[in-house]
Amino acid sequence: MRAQEGPLLDAAAGRLVRPYTVSSGRTRPTTELDLLSLIMATGRKPQAHLGHEHTVTLGLCEGPTSVAEVAAHLRLPATVAKVLVSDLVDCGAVTAHAPAFQDMPTDRTLLEAVLDGLRRQL
Repeated sequence: MRAQEGPLLDAAAGRLVRPYTVSSGRTRPTTELDLLSLIMATGRKPQAHLGHEHTVTLGLCEGPTSVAEVAAHLRLPATVAKVLVSDLVDCGAVTAHAPAFQDMPTDRTLLEAVLDGLRRQL
């Protein structure tokens, strides 16, 4: 499910709910995440009722998905996406793994290009 299909976006007006309302004003996730952390659904259903964005996030994570991708699909700031993902990690609905770069040299030019692209999207 794409974020623009949800009831919180309007084609003419844009986002109808302020981004930090989605995370109940929280700006700090309870799980250590960065933009490249890979998120994957576990198949466990959350016991507590979660909001629309949580449900969309869970749907996005059927395969490995980065926090940056979640933020871009939801059209939310990365901090809010981290809080949503963290909520899903806390209830066991998803797992989060930091990317492993031990065997790969870091290409600064590539990383800067990715960062520039993400900034344009967010």
